[in-house]
Amino acid sequence: MSTFKFCPQCATPLAMIERMEDSGPTERLRCPACDFTHWNNPTPVLAAVVECSDQGGKVLLARNAAWTHKMFALITGFMEAGESPEDGITREVLEETSLTATSVNLLGVWDFQRMNQVIIAYHVVAHGEVRLSPELAEYRMFEPVDVVCWPAGTGYALATWLRSKGIEPRFIELPSAAPSAT
Repeated sequence: MSTFKFCPQCATPLAMIERMEDSGPTERLRCPACDFTHWNNPTPVLAAVVECSDQGGKVLLARNAAWTHKMFALITGFMEAGESPEDGITREVLEETSLTATSVNLLGVWDFQRMNQVIIAYHVVAHGEVRLSPELAEYRMFEPVDVVCWPAGTGYALATWLRSKGIEPRFIELPSAAPSAT
């Protein structure tokens, strides 16, 4: 879902306008004055299953400081212009945990449509003393057999890594949506 309301070129309010594109008629946020199109393409997000070599192969999961719930998750972040995904996740792990990556291996790519993101996930072996950035509130070290995956984006990445270690992943059960009142 886009947060664009005004054209970044001429400040005219954007409107949903249908135009013919290569794939056929497509409705997008467009500027009726200057023809600017807000493509609203998914954002690439990097994620790391961080295996700490100094901790006997335990997995580091962290809780974002902005989260009110007590969920712990993979280290994630956005790519910067001019960097490869591998360089980006190495940078993110260092920035957010102070750990130095010694190995970075692609796990896979997953869509996360709820956030309009594409998750590019890596298994990162790292070492050093954990010192969290202010972005993260706390971390925990888990034995791989003790982690529980959530059924979306980064949870699928963690499950893929667990399977590569011969561990059948467990998933949390999300509450089903309440029926809508009509």
